[in-house]
Amino acid sequence: MAAVFLVTLYEYSPLFYITVVSLCFLVTAAMVLGCRFGFDVPVILRSSDEAESVLPTPEKQMVQVTNPFGLEIGSGQASVSDGVCVRPCCLEPCVLSCLWGCEVGALQGVLQAHQQGLSLRTPQQFLQLLYLHHLHYQSFLIGSGDGEERRSHIPADRGIRDFGALPRERYPLVAVLTLAEEAARDTHDIVSCVTAIHVPDEKHRLSARILFQYLLTSQGNLYELKPLFMSADSQESPDDSNPSSAPRDANREEAGEDEQTAVMDEGGGDWAEGRGRDCVVCQNAAVNRVLLPCRHTCVCDGCVSHFQHCPICRAFVLESFSLSQRVNPNATCQTAGM
Repeated sequence: MAAVFLVTLYEYSPLFYITVVSLCFLVTAAMVLGCRFGFDVPVILRSSDEAESVLPTPEKQMVQVTNPFGLEIGSGQASVSDGVCVRPCCLEPCVLSCLWGCEVGALQGVLQAHQQGLSLRTPQQFLQLLYLHHLHYQSFLIGSGDGEERRSHIPADRGIRDFGALPRERYPLVAVLTLAEEAARDTHDIVSCVTAIHVPDEKHRLSARILFQYLLTSQGNLYELKPLFMSADSQESPDDSNPSSAPRDANREEAGEDEQTAVMDEGGGDWAEGRGRDCVVCQNAAVNRVLLPCRHTCVCDGCVSHFQHCPICRAFVLESFSLSQRVNPNATCQTAGM
């Protein structure tokens, strides 16, 4: 009977729709009357003053190491035909080896050999492994604290104007910094620095820039230097191309997995005082936290626990680490001088 009744209502469509609307009205009226006269009706209420629960950002375990190497691109025009200026700045006397036209596969093989136990500490070791895999070699002796620019170039009689069409099989320039003194190699944990540099030529006119920088340690580890992103009004933002103390991941050993950046503290007291580096959230305390993986350096120790997303780019924050323990002595970041 019920099925026949429904079929009959469906055949007379106006009556069917009226019945459905009436049924909905009765259900709504019953819910309203139930709330008014005390019947139990499930209602979800949330106070506007209730604070949203935010999980604390995991603390990245770091150790403190001293990076004796620094290298950046110098001033002036750069090209394959005219050469390029580079500005090394080292804490110890170093040897700057410039390898023009180094093969991509050969360099990657050298880095893998270092990770597999062949500790690369001297220019001779790099030259031996890269023999016949580069087009021109030039070296400079760099004194301690010497920030003078050096111009490296390919002799004109070699007739090299470019390195072919994209994708290329050679890096235009690979600069290798190694410690010149044996005693310094035994003192520092970081023993060499490998920098791949793009130099514009006739077929690829993109301006000169650093493609990547790797730090090689005496234990066979490989760490990639990455820049920190800071506010534009910072007076002396940290840079990954100058020697300094560098927080390093204590657990990872592969450069591709190493998310953190080598952090520079050139200004000494300036960084601790936080001039021009106020937290973007509270605008009061000094910036002291690096958010990962976006690497924005924009919040203080007090505000970092209130965010799961970066205040700058809105990326999800997986980890964070402290730039300096001087700002927050109670920070959980474990550091050790090496």
